[in-house]
Amino acid sequence: MTERDRPLLAVLIDADNVPAKHAGAIMREVTTIGEPALRRVYGDWSNDHLKGWKAPIRELGLVAHQETANTKGKNASDIGLVIQAMDILHSRRFDIIVIVSSDSDFTALVNRLREDGVTVIGIGEKKTHDSLRNVYNRFILIENLDGAEPDTTSRASAKVADALPLFKAAMDKIDTEDDWYNLGQIGQTIQAAHPDFDSRTYGHGKLSALAADLKALETRKTGNRLMVRLKP
Repeated sequence: MTERDRPLLAVLIDADNVPAKHAGAIMREVTTIGEPALRRVYGDWSNDHLKGWKAPIRELGLVAHQETANTKGKNASDIGLVIQAMDILHSRRFDIIVIVSSDSDFTALVNRLREDGVTVIGIGEKKTHDSLRNVYNRFILIENLDGAEPDTTSRASAKVADALPLFKAAMDKIDTEDDWYNLGQIGQTIQAAHPDFDSRTYGHGKLSALAADLKALETRKTGNRLMVRLKP
């Protein structure tokens, strides 16, 4: 890979599995990760249930790939996305592959990409099975994205206190000379064990705000680092 200011991303969207109403929020999130140089969406565009994608494809500069389902009940979009992902893998042109789907059938693909050392980020709905969430380097819930249209049947929400066991488990894995821990290192340790961890799930846009809201923790600044520890 050449040196770049921002990672170069290949974004692959499974239109059959992702509601078009979330397309804008998804692409805004993607741009916070890196430069989405390749942005493709896969589907059988002759199918009426994908007509909602027409406007987002035009407005967001997505490239629509026609994947014709020759046999009823077979998902040609999945196969097209997999073929593209493998082509990207062998091209070695991209730093990160982003797969947008809640379909656990992509678990084997993500495993294969990561075996070759590729960083793979997933974006999907709360319904996404743990088998797919946990195989990514990082998994982002659509329900957490700014601007994502709310769905009262599947909101991504949890009590702030539910995050405390994750902080404690991370602290147990980190060596420290005293009882203070670097918050950034805690976040990295949690993310490694739980790819779908996101402070937004607990109602906070930043990890520092989540830590400050956890009553069992206290924080302090050391230089430009935020340190945390369990209250005595």
